[in-house]
Amino acid sequence: MAALIKAANAKIRSNPMLNYICSTHFWGPVSNFGIPVAAVLDTQKSPDLISGQMTGALCIYSATFMRYSLAVTPKNYLLFACHFVNECAQLTQGYRYLSYHNWGGKEKHDLEKGIEAAKEKVEKVENKVKDAIKRARFGLPPSLRTRIPEEGGTRDAELSPPFKASIQDGLLT
Repeated sequence: MAALIKAANAKIRSNPMLNYICSTHFWGPVSNFGIPVAAVLDTQKSPDLISGQMTGALCIYSATFMRYSLAVTPKNYLLFACHFVNECAQLTQGYRYLSYHNWGGKEKHDLEKGIEAAKEKVEKVENKVKDAIKRARFGLPPSLRTRIPEEGGTRDAELSPPFKASIQDGLLT
């Protein structure tokens, strides 16, 4: 059994590509790529979730291991690429953190939320006014209703007497 394992190991180690795939120079960076993938995905989340201390620590970590990946023999370019992607993502997150917390991003976000809330309230009031107008129109007696010409026919309008007279005189169209 030991001879079979020794023969399989010798066969794998004789092929440079298989030897690389079976080494820690390959599997270390591959397993480490979870960190930069998560960092890149986090760039789509709200900046108020970013931890400034953790972002700073990961920037130092990635810069250190970028240097380490080129200092070892043989140079580990896959590890360098992993930490380069992570460094770029963490610098992006650091910029987003500073922009949100130190450079007015939080205030701008709060202002945009306030404007959205105001627009929603205005829309609700508009709908209430339209509903009140509809109820008022249908609540008028037939003697105060008039026919308004429209494209494709006429429609009933329930207007107060001064407006009814204005329409009949042709002052309002």
